[in-house]
Formats: sequence, C-alpha cells, structure tokens
Amino acid sequence: MKLRYYGGLFLSAFIALKAHAQSQPIAATATLQTPWATQAAAQAGKAAYPRPQLERKNWQSLNGTWSYTITGTEDKLPSSWQGNILVPFPLESVLSGVQRTLLPKDLLWYKRTFQGPAIKAGEKLLLNFGAVDQEASVYLNGQLVGSHSGGYTAFSFDITSILRKGTNEIIVKVADPSNMGKGPHGKQVLNPQSIYYTPTSGIWQTVWLETVPADHISELNITPDLDRSLVHVVVHAAAKLPVTVTAAGKVVQGHTNSVIDIHVPDARLWSPEDPYLYDLKVKMGKDEVKSYFGMRKISIQKDAEGIDRIFLNNKAYYNLGVLDQGFWPDGLYTAPTDEALAFDIKAIKSMGFNTIRKHIKVEPARWYYYTDKLGMLVWQDMVNPHQHLPEGAKQAFEQNCKETIQQLKNHPSITTWVLFNEKWGQYDQQRLTNWIKQTDPSRLVNGHSGEYLYVNDQLRSPSPNAYVDADMTDVHSYPYPRLAEKQAGKAMVCGEFGGIGVPVPGHEWTDLQGWGYIQVTAAEMKEKYALMTKQMVDLKKQGLSASIYTQPFDVEGEENGLFTYDRKVIKMSLEDFRKINGQLIDLSKGFAIDPAVKAVKVLDTGDNDNRYAEFLSAFNKGQRDSAFLRRFTLMALRKKEQEQATRAGNEFIAVLKDPFSKNNLTLISNISRTSADKGTQLILDNAAQVDKVLGPGNAARMIRKMIKTEFVDPILKDAQPDWDKAMKGAEAKYRELGKEK
Repeated sequence: MKLRYYGGLFLSAFIALKAHAQSQPIAATATLQTPWATQAAAQAGKAAYPRPQLERKNWQSLNGTWSYTITGTEDKLPSSWQGNILVPFPLESVLSGVQRTLLPKDLLWYKRTFQGPAIKAGEKLLLNFGAVDQEASVYLNGQLVGSHSGGYTAFSFDITSILRKGTNEIIVKVADPSNMGKGPHGKQVLNPQSIYYTPTSGIWQTVWLETVPADHISELNITPDLDRSLVHVVVHAAAKLPVTVTAAGKVVQGHTNSVIDIHVPDARLWSPEDPYLYDLKVKMGKDEVKSYFGMRKISIQKDAEGIDRIFLNNKAYYNLGVLDQGFWPDGLYTAPTDEALAFDIKAIKSMGFNTIRKHIKVEPARWYYYTDKLGMLVWQDMVNPHQHLPEGAKQAFEQNCKETIQQLKNHPSITTWVLFNEKWGQYDQQRLTNWIKQTDPSRLVNGHSGEYLYVNDQLRSPSPNAYVDADMTDVHSYPYPRLAEKQAGKAMVCGEFGGIGVPVPGHEWTDLQGWGYIQVTAAEMKEKYALMTKQMVDLKKQGLSASIYTQPFDVEGEENGLFTYDRKVIKMSLEDFRKINGQLIDLSKGFAIDPAVKAVKVLDTGDNDNRYAEFLSAFNKGQRDSAFLRRFTLMALRKKEQEQATRAGNEFIAVLKDPFSKNNLTLISNISRTSADKGTQLILDNAAQVDKVLGPGNAARMIRKMIKTEFVDPILKDAQPDWDKAMKGAEAKYRELGKEK
C-alpha cells in the first residue's frame, strides 16, 4: 500500500491513533512528596481516635505494617505473601510501599497479627474499618467474620466469639474493579487522564480494635433545633435501656432509641466566624462515649429585597467555596498524616474561603471533625453512580448514599447534600432528591450541581426540570462565573467555575501535560482571579448565594489549583487572595492566617518558559544534571526549538538509569519527535520491550507520530505532495516500522 494513494486516510488514521495515545495512562514522572511524607510511616501506627463523634477510651490502632499478596480471582486464603504494605495507604500509592495497580481480575489480600486483649465477661471486641475500596471480606483465625461492599464508608464486625488468647491473625480480601465494576468509584479510574486520577484500592482509612460492653451504644443522632433552643439526641442500641446525656451544663435522663431533648438557652451559634462546639457525653450502663455538636441552622429564606438566598443561623450568608477533590500525590486518597489532613482546611480558610464542596469523595471522619472544629461549611457530594449505569449500579449508589448520610449526619459543618454532578449517572432525580430531604430534613439538598454546564460561554448540557424539588439552582460555568436560573423558593448558586491553569516547574505530577480551563502565567493569575471575583460581586447583588472555585490544589494532570499538588507552593500570596475574597465575605473575624499556611512558599512569577534563554546559556556552558536537562528539553519543545530539544533530550536519555521504566518510556515517547532523537533509536531497537511496558502497539504509535512530524506535515505544505519520496524517507530512517506505517 503506497502512501500517495491514501494520504488523507493516513492523516485521519494518525489523528485517531494520536487521540488513542493521549488516552493512555499518565504516569507520575517523579515522586511528588508533600511536606508530611517522611512522617507518614511513623505516624501511621499512632493514629488519633478515628471517630471523634463516638469516641471511647479503650481502643487499639491496627495501622502500620501488614503483609500483602495479589492473586487471581480464586477465592482461597493465601499460603504465601509477596511483601509488606503500610496501612492505611492505598496499594497504588507511594506511601504504601508497593505502588502497584490492582486489576479487575486480581484479588488483594492483607494479613497481620495482634495479641488478643483481655476480654472480660460481659464485654465484646469490635474490629472497625474506616473504609476499604471496594469489596472487602474479613477473616479472623481462618474464619469469615463478615463482608462489606462500597469503598467510601465505615463498617464494623464483632469478633469476640472467634478471638483467641495470645496471637490472632486477621486476613482481609479485597476486590476492586474500579471504573470497570458497578459500584461508585468517584474520580479514580484504571486509565487516569484529564479530570480522572490514579485509583485507590484496598484499606485506605484507619483499622482499629475497640472493647465495648455487651450492651453498648451503636451510634448517635444529634440534631440542633435553633429556633426552639433545643438539641435532639437519639442514642441507638440493640435494646431499650436507660441513658444519661450530659451537654450544655445539663444532665438529662432518657432511654435508647427515643428522642432526648436538651434545652440550650442563649446558645452560642456555630459558624465559620465562631466554630463553637458543645461537648456531649452519653452513658448507658457500663458504656460511655464522648461526642460534640454545634448549634447552627441552614435554610433558604428571602432577604430584605425578596430574593431567595442561603441563610446560616437565620441570616443571609454567602457561601464562598472551592471544589476540593481530596487527593494527595504520595497517599492518593489518604492524607500522609493527621496534620496534613487538617492543613488543607486551614489553607482554604486562610485564603479567605468559608465553604468546601467535597467533590465525589467521602473523607475520613477526622476530616469532618476538622471542618467542624476550624469552621468550614461543607457541601458533601454523593459519590456518583457508575456513569454507564450497569446492572446493580443504582442499588450500589443508593446504598452508598444511605451509608454516607448515616455516617456524616452529626457534623455541623455539613450544610448541603449534593446528589448528582453534571449528569454523571443521573437517574430518578426527583425521587432521590426527596428521599434525601426526608432522610435528613435539617440540611439543604442540591439535586444536581451543573446539570446546566457552560464552557467558554457555550451551553453543553441543557435539561428540562433540572432542579426539580431541590433547594437551589446550580450552574457550572467555565472559566467565568454566571448566574443560575431563578426559580421560586430556590437559592441561585454557581457550583463550579474558574479552573485557571498555572504550571509550577518542579512541583508537577507530570510535566508532560498540564491542564486548566485557562492557561496563564503566574504573573497573569492575579488579574484573572480578581476579574472573576469582580464578576461575582455583581452576581451576588443580582441574587447569587454561593460560588465554588475549581480548585484549591492541583491534582495529577490538572494544574488549575491555587496550591501545587504537593502543597509546597501557593500560586498567589495569601494577602492577595484575602484582599480579593474579602469583597464577597467579611474576613475580620475567625479567618486568621494559620502559621503552617503562612510558611508556604509563594510562587516566583518569573519562573516559567521565559527563562528559555537562561536555560540555553546554562546548557551551552555544560550544565547536565538530569532535572535541568528534563526541564530544558520540554521547554525547548514548547518553544518549538526542535534542534535544542533534540540536543538536550539526547543528553537526558543518556543519563537515565532505567530508560525502560514506565515513567521514563512515557517521557521518551513525548520528547522523541525526529529520527535524530536518541529516544527514536531506543524505540526502534527495543520495540517489543516498549510494547511490553506501555502496551501493545505503542512503539508503532510513537514511530507513526515521528513520521507525521518529519515527513507528513512538511509534505502536506506542497501543492503536489510526493508520497513516494515520503515513504522512502520514512523507510530509510525508521526501517520496517517506517515502511509499514
């Protein structure tokens, strides 16, 4: 087949293959570490009590080093183990010590031993898991004690009857098909790219043992009633028993499974400006737990001008927020330490925001404790159903919603439940919106965030009945904000906007691809952010009640954060953020800058591709360290200086210790553009090995890309392309692969 007869088809095929190549997994080219990464191993076994709203004294963390192995789907307890893994970090994370992807055909197994505590007559031992993604079965001493489905919510088993004196062995079996299964998986996928990220598999929250009386408290329901100066408490237990509740200076007697009202006169109200928490203690027989609550009310009311707005504690309250994904470069779904978990909230508040939309993820209980304690409103997304709604997806989604609400219902910081996002797996919206309202009438329900989606002023997603029975109308508008549709009795909110992309060299997950709705230099960011805020000031006057900026931190290939992914650089000064955000909310009380956040480095606005001449000079003078060569190569390619890119790229490849690692081959495939590039020779000489690492056909795809750059693009500029000449040239430089392509 000669190219001259199929030139147009060749180009079309190339474009299709290029699109396919861009959909391949984006690997981290270098391990990004947060400031807490070195403390992670030491802190893992010293976890703070993981459930602050139902806290007991007698407990033992099981975090730390476990054994692990990965097998096929044969359901048989392993007899050998492949190595160690640090719990509670996901298998795929650097901090786990494994950093390996779990495939749908695999099972992940964990094992550890513990010394059985002395259990007295009338006591039980509970084994608790904060979260395991996605299907978990737990064995103790070879016996199955229970299973749980769903990667985002906590579960517990009574292991008393199987407990031995002395050494006991726990084994956990995990299956996690990620986006290839039926369950909610959030933003984590097996093929991470663009707005989807590296998956999390296995144990990713704290595991702990807890000794309880046989008759013990299973959970609490705590609901503030501001207008009546009451807090309603329900103590759940297996049987109806007398209980004593102590709170707000009062001791009240009651019974389990019934409402106990506590009068709280002249209550100190919870808000971001004053996040005051009341201590609460519950005693039932020999069981005693500690908890807390905040006196706050969230509602939709009309302001003095008759506009429906979000009200906090019976006053109009603008929700100025960010879209927080909850990912970490070293721990993925799991923050490196408890201090790191709190840092994100401190950082967001220090910049002058009062709201976090927790995007399609359920965090550990301690994250919500910090939003309660530090003072931050939370819009909690439900983890969306599988977007293609395979069989069983709806049931899995609704079960996850039920468990999420039950698990998080007591947190005063959570003011809004978000049901659906941008039609991702949307179904039965009216029924589910009303179900959430009936399940939890104390909060607002955003039935669909971004069912109306604008990108560059173009409406992508019009829908009838978009906000049926919800408490707000919500529009997503990128990059600039806009006003949502006005409907009676509903607040108008902009659930997502922004996405200003600013790459920061040396702090990128991958320097091969950075993404944002607007790509600007660091020097331009302040101007763009200030302009967006000025627009919101005008929209607020027209009735806008809330705005959610995308996003506080870079995440993998997305470089549109206000901080870098490793939390080491803020892209604009805190003072500038606060001055701009202060146009929308009052920061005079309760928004002091946290010292840990103040210490973060502010981005050097001059550190960008404008330094090309400086880098070229350093290269010509002999600078050859690998980090420099890597950055200079990519800088030259962006500047379309192919000759310099080839020189620097060849030097870089020469110093690579392991050119056939996935990360390095991914880089080589991106910087090799011509036959003069050293990476091209490496690919030609080792096509089989390249395909083994990156997947079948990748070597051919790389060569096809080079043929386009070197032969197709130039010849297409000719009035009468000479395809025979192009074919001979390709064959001469690219051998059999060149002839074939």
